[in-house]
Amino acid sequence: MPKSRDFKHSYCDIVKTFTTRAGKSGRLYSLPALARRFPNVSRLPVSLRVVLESVLRHCDGEKVTTAHVEALANWKPRAVRKSEIPFTVARVVLQDFTGVPLLADLAAMRSAAVRVGADPAKVEPLVPVDLVVDHSVMVDYYGRKDALDLNMKLEFKRNLERYQFVKWGMQAFDTFGVVPPGFGIVHQVNLEYLARGVHMKGGMYYPDTLVGTDSHTTMINGIGVVGWGVGGIEAEAAMLGQPVYFLTPDVVGFELTGQLREGVTATDLVLTVTEILRKHKVVGKFVEFFGEGTESLSLPDRATIANMAPEYGATMGFFPVDDKTLEYFRGTGRTPAEIDAFEAYYRAQDMFGIPKAGDIDYTSVVKLDLGKVAPSLAGPKRPQDRIEIGKVADTFADLFSRPMADSGFNEAPENLGKTFKTVNGIEVRNGDVLIAAITSCTNTSNPSVLLAAGLLAKKAVKAGLSVKPHVKTSLAPGSRIVTEYLTSTGLLPYLEKLGFALAGYGCTTCIGNAGDLTPELNKVITDNDMVCAAVLSGNRNFEARIHPNLRANFLASPPLVVAYALAGNITVDLMTQPVGTGKNGKPVYLGDIWPSSDEIHALIKKAMNGKAYRNNYAQVKTDPGELWEQIEGVTGTTYNWPESTYIAEPPFFDGFTVEGGGDGGNASVRGAKVMALFGDSITTDHISPAGSIKESSPAGEWLKAHKVLKPDFNSYGARRGNHDVMMRGTFANVRIKNLMLPPLADGSREEGGYTLYQPTGEKLPIFDAATRYMAQGLPSVIFAGEEYGTGSSRDWAAKGTQLLGIKAVIAKSFERIHRSNLVGMGVLPLQFDARDSWQSLGLRGDETVDIELPDHLVPQGKARLVVVRANGERIERPLTLRIDTPVEVAYYHAGGILPYVLRQLVGTA
Repeated sequence: MPKSRDFKHSYCDIVKTFTTRAGKSGRLYSLPALARRFPNVSRLPVSLRVVLESVLRHCDGEKVTTAHVEALANWKPRAVRKSEIPFTVARVVLQDFTGVPLLADLAAMRSAAVRVGADPAKVEPLVPVDLVVDHSVMVDYYGRKDALDLNMKLEFKRNLERYQFVKWGMQAFDTFGVVPPGFGIVHQVNLEYLARGVHMKGGMYYPDTLVGTDSHTTMINGIGVVGWGVGGIEAEAAMLGQPVYFLTPDVVGFELTGQLREGVTATDLVLTVTEILRKHKVVGKFVEFFGEGTESLSLPDRATIANMAPEYGATMGFFPVDDKTLEYFRGTGRTPAEIDAFEAYYRAQDMFGIPKAGDIDYTSVVKLDLGKVAPSLAGPKRPQDRIEIGKVADTFADLFSRPMADSGFNEAPENLGKTFKTVNGIEVRNGDVLIAAITSCTNTSNPSVLLAAGLLAKKAVKAGLSVKPHVKTSLAPGSRIVTEYLTSTGLLPYLEKLGFALAGYGCTTCIGNAGDLTPELNKVITDNDMVCAAVLSGNRNFEARIHPNLRANFLASPPLVVAYALAGNITVDLMTQPVGTGKNGKPVYLGDIWPSSDEIHALIKKAMNGKAYRNNYAQVKTDPGELWEQIEGVTGTTYNWPESTYIAEPPFFDGFTVEGGGDGGNASVRGAKVMALFGDSITTDHISPAGSIKESSPAGEWLKAHKVLKPDFNSYGARRGNHDVMMRGTFANVRIKNLMLPPLADGSREEGGYTLYQPTGEKLPIFDAATRYMAQGLPSVIFAGEEYGTGSSRDWAAKGTQLLGIKAVIAKSFERIHRSNLVGMGVLPLQFDARDSWQSLGLRGDETVDIELPDHLVPQGKARLVVVRANGERIERPLTLRIDTPVEVAYYHAGGILPYVLRQLVGTA
């Protein structure tokens, strides 16, 4: 294999010098120079060129070879994708729900290093890592001016042990930084503060690139930064010097033309883009935007579209760097020197500017005329199910009585208009909006839609409108800057008047941190099997994600969130019916209070104040807040693992040896029991513990056994640092349907994390059945349909699967991140051939399963499924091994990515 010196000799003309406008010079790995050897480079999608630069710069003849450089430089738009790219990122960004367990893994690695006599300090992030604490605040208090203060005090009380652990990490690792609670959502903080455009080390400049432990890391693509979400497992490897390996992607070009019409928001645009790209099937692909319509979009509008790449299924939704990017950097307080270097670098690389039609060779091209985008919502169960606003009421009425198999609610149509009363006299109807939340990274980075919400609130208040008493309202912006410009424009008091008082700075309702409804509302919903709704400016609306008792959840722009809070029921047709009754009994229509684009644009300049951004983010280090400063963490190189129901040493390194071994290898699976038979679109929300912890659940019982009172349960997300809680909550979602269970009397399917334990057929929680199987030394497997593992990059969806003794998941298809995470935890992802499914095989769940692997594993090789029915009948079918790359084979042989990396760090691969 060629060594790095051979590469540098062969490509000594690649390193060039460039000069900024201010006359400062720097060096770079020149893509135009590379294009003289590989002319194809000048036609590559811009996103691939950024990746190519990293491959070129890190080529050492070992992990990254000249063959990798040449393969990517010669990328063909429609080639068969078999080769992998070793992509070394410039930094890693974490949010606390995934960052805290990742830190626990690092701490466990150090403990394991000590046990085998190695230096624990060898376990150290090799690239900068930033943890933004944004997922822990909950909307317990709302609709009052002191809600923020009260919610943050509760947050710090609930999460004291976690935050003490995070403070230990800050002092234990040199390259580990923290943005404390109360500054904003990780993706907006990333856009406004962490992203630098370009980095410089030793005079060598290179692009900002990253991976993050949140699927919406793609928001950073809006400013031309290549990055996407990975599980904590992959992020850990990236932190510790491993390239991120992925198959060479197809790149879909998305040409935007025209301009948005009056009254259409960036949210409407992104819901339309999501619908189009879902139909185009872009899972695992890069999407790159180009054309004159793209050029016209503001940077926040681009970031809104980039944010929802997970919803349309792409690895990225990338926007190249241009003048709008530089304008955003100025408006968010980056220094002139940074902006000067940013622009000069991208111009020197011939990567500056939005490409026009014909400039780039794409795998395929999708087109959208912006003028055809209409105001929309998405729901009630998936973000790609867009509904134009004039059809929302009729769509909900239709779905109300449709069977669940058709995404309906299976209710009698005559019940739609029924009114029920709570014990305290509040009237509630099916379709009532019980949560209206301006939240989520997607929209709260975008001043145009937040100002629109404020302007609509102002007009509504002046018209005499008010929010219905059953609606829980909240405002949780992505940044403290939002509050600043809503205050300076005089709009915040009007939002507060309608109940949209500041409740927190963080990812709240969109991840299930909406806080509970009142006991009276919960009771009337459950007693009458009601279908009530949430409307939120988020990106995720999967079943049971927002609130376990709200079955219909709609994504909408912030102004439409306010409008539906005023209307109070999703069956109100906002295009033809009044939003409410105003002064003197006058009906007020949406058109009466909808702000014009001129009104919004007149206020935009208040939202882009560079000095305000600099002053705000300077406080991360100078004034992180009294609550944060009062926390005292332990010190030292290794963690002492005090008794805690929040943080515990994970068992992933039990029995670890430097020489190898463990549970890895290519041993076939024999005599496995079927844990579950799932349908299509099982999300990581279904698999991974999330939201509130039921008292009667295995996790709730464990907490009670450890003297934790129900009010102190907190959420699964907050307890991700404790494997005992998390494995008990895996597959415990109240909406998951294990189709092993027989249909109910009305023909519907039972919901909840149960299985039929074999051979007795006893119905048990999945955790309890898994515990029994493991005690008998029996492996288990899961069967599923299409798109297994869609949704957020929850590494516990894979960790919990492994800890429950599940050795393989056999599905029709997998979502990118979860498939990779399964491999990273040593769980086999296996894919049916196109003609097969568990349904076509007539599986019931009482079968015994063998999975026969070849002696030598190869990426995407073949395996064999052998099923023996209870009556002795034997079925055999081929499967595709979804271990996609050579390095994933190595991870699997090592027992997973974590022991693989640790062996490298402490002395042997």
